[in-house]
Amino acid sequence: MQNNSNINKLTDHLFRHEAGKMVSILTKIFGTQNLETAEDVVQQTFIDAINVWKIKGVPDNPSAWLFRVAKNKAIDVIRRNKHSVQYDFTDDERILLTSEYTLATTMENLFKEELVKDDLLRMMFACCHPQISQENQITIILKTLCGFSTTEIAKAFLTGEDTVSKRLYRTKEFFREQKIKLQIPSVDELKTRTNSVLNSIYLLFNEGYSSTNSDKHIRQELIDEAMMLCKLLSENKHTQLPEVYAMMALMCFHSARSESRMTEEGEIILLPDQDRNKWNFDLIAEGNRYMDIASFGNEVSSYHIEAAIAFEHCIAKTFEQTNWKQILNLYDWLCKTSPSPITELNKAVAVMQVHGADKALQAIQQFSDRKKLESFYLYHALLGEIYSRLQQATNATKHFETAISLTQSESEKKILKVKILNLLN
Repeated sequence: MQNNSNINKLTDHLFRHEAGKMVSILTKIFGTQNLETAEDVVQQTFIDAINVWKIKGVPDNPSAWLFRVAKNKAIDVIRRNKHSVQYDFTDDERILLTSEYTLATTMENLFKEELVKDDLLRMMFACCHPQISQENQITIILKTLCGFSTTEIAKAFLTGEDTVSKRLYRTKEFFREQKIKLQIPSVDELKTRTNSVLNSIYLLFNEGYSSTNSDKHIRQELIDEAMMLCKLLSENKHTQLPEVYAMMALMCFHSARSESRMTEEGEIILLPDQDRNKWNFDLIAEGNRYMDIASFGNEVSSYHIEAAIAFEHCIAKTFEQTNWKQILNLYDWLCKTSPSPITELNKAVAVMQVHGADKALQAIQQFSDRKKLESFYLYHALLGEIYSRLQQATNATKHFETAISLTQSESEKKILKVKILNLLN
């Protein structure tokens, strides 16, 4: 009998890592109009894994076990519904699924490991169809291919779970009506739809880098998943775009600091206090390599600029040696090319480092979208820090307390409480 807790952790990890691949293969088989059938097969496969592995133990190759079970379940679905008009297997790739003589062999071919990456890429682009809104594109990718729960997506979007559920329903309804083909988009569409995929990957990475809905502040499995998806784009000849490589560089630079960001007890270590000897300099070098590759073409994406900012942090030997003036210049550029409330907030941090807390407060007061940040804990955490530096303890405490009420992270709450205690001493 296996430890139930360990089994649950393993299946959760595998779900994050393998579910997207399995859904992509099964959607190729059943069609996008039957995406829910593909999801149901995957869900039942993982339920079987939990139940069987608790009794018989974890197999030597858990991933292979999952794919084999999913494949057999897909065969069962086809056999049960061979007379149904719901499933259309008349195209050249799937017509052999209609014959019992060729069903098993054809299914085996469709599940070949060397085809999985292409299936996953095609599924990502189907999710980013131009007739699907950007919010719905990102939502369906995070749910279907990255294993996000509705709650996690809601946190990532700063929206309600009902809104997320409606977005998922509308997208699946679009798939049912349009019967979208899984294919690489045309050259004309490629750039726009790749950018939509990159947006989703970046949201996934950010949820791993600073989790909004977990007892762990850093979720390495989500970081790994995001980097895997982006690497998939970088390795396919159709999607080797400058912004893809810039995104890889950005994630490498950020990930390089993971080991220094938390204590063994799970407490946050802020950038000025991090042990830079723990930074992964091989990963920083890998980021530099991707940044060099990203330099072709005539456009500079937001990922190029963000990667350049992260690079400045990575090359500073100490916090005091950080080139904040260069970082502020880069944030000025980023705010002009890709304006957003979060970018303005990050710029205010750089303003504080270069020009002081007074100027940072002025910058925040000039935000055009301050109302959008009122429910964002980092907005209040930064205001708390600014007022603390201005020796306005009452205002600082008020904003730190508001930030505590807005974050779900226990580690973030703890460090904010420490800041309040420091104001009283």
